[in-house]
Amino acid sequence: NIVNAEKRGKRQVLVRPNSKVIIKFLQVMQKHGYIGDLEIVDDHRAGKVVVDLIGRINKCGVISPRFDVTLDGIEQIASDLLPSRQFGHVVLTTPYGIMDHEEARRKHTGG
Repeated sequence: NIVNAEKRGKRQVLVRPNSKVIIKFLQVMQKHGYIGDLEIVDDHRAGKVVVDLIGRINKCGVISPRFDVTLDGIEQIASDLLPSRQFGHVVLTTPYGIMDHEEARRKHTGG
């Protein structure tokens, strides 16, 4: 959804349905400068998010089904999924919240 809008050169994209996990994931992307502002639309149902795109996303996907990663396995997962060591982020859900793989290593936690 986001990647398709990015490829078409759109300025904004509507993400629905909404969840706490999606909001946190988008905030991690925003923190790393991949997307602009987020506008959460509360329609008393599942909700929607309007995301401002700035043209920096090459690829964005999900690993399904989710699986557990130990602290030692984070480096292996990152090397399997990312194109190079200094490029890209793997976002993990940890007991300390949703964060990228580098922050999880700093906080010494798996996910």
